[in-house]
Amino acid sequence: MSFRLDGFDCDVFVAATLAEDLGAGGDITSAAVIDADARFIGVMDTRETIVVAGLGIAEAFFRALDPTIVIESLVMDGDRVPAGTDLLRLSGSARAMLTAERSALNTVQHLSGIATLTRTYVDAIAGTGAVLLDTRKTIPGLRRLEKYATRTGGARNHRMGLWDAAMIKDNHVAVAGGVDVAVRRAVAAGIARIIVEVDRIDQIAPALAAGATHLLLDNMEPATLREAVGIVAGRVPTEASGGVRLDTIRAIADTGVTYVSVGRLTQSAPAADIGLDFVLA
Repeated sequence: MSFRLDGFDCDVFVAATLAEDLGAGGDITSAAVIDADARFIGVMDTRETIVVAGLGIAEAFFRALDPTIVIESLVMDGDRVPAGTDLLRLSGSARAMLTAERSALNTVQHLSGIATLTRTYVDAIAGTGAVLLDTRKTIPGLRRLEKYATRTGGARNHRMGLWDAAMIKDNHVAVAGGVDVAVRRAVAAGIARIIVEVDRIDQIAPALAAGATHLLLDNMEPATLREAVGIVAGRVPTEASGGVRLDTIRAIADTGVTYVSVGRLTQSAPAADIGLDFVLA
């Protein structure tokens, strides 16, 4: 498969990642112990139940070092598969496969880990009507990929960066001199999407009056969230955020908020247990 993602250059990512691993000396182990014409058949499989993400990038790593490699995709990104499932079968140059192995696995393990954790949170709020959002708490340089993984797991992306929506937070409010002042300035700047973080009920009215288009209800208990949702009364979307955990998200979603955002989807997801086993052809 060919991996395509808006704003992400797979070829550049693969080249930079391989260059980091190969350094100036190349894969000295494979060059020393593997014959140049040796062929291997490999199987990538999962050792735990996962939601798959990143297989197309894994393929790109192998193809970058062996354009003639034969790859059979056995599942698709977004599939939830049990432990023991084969994900890819590969046949090609042994040196190329061994050299690309770690970069390919690191990527699939990381992205599948995010997608798997995300699906767990999505399942936890099923039927509430609330939508799960990710955040900007991503590893520098990997945001597009990590947000792709959260979408693969069933979440919706929050803003991609500082450029696609204003988010007025407590520090902005403190420097600007008030919620209403900060929001009015964003409106005057012609910004269409203005997300405003509020951590008190009394900030809701001035934020809405000034032109907020989305309210982020920060670190509020369920009872306070329910009150806030009632005050907003559907005029703008509401988002619960701050310290959301798997054991608390259902109660938060049940308050009637439009969204629940969870930073740990990208910040704390464990890598999926995925391996690559080789069999001499």
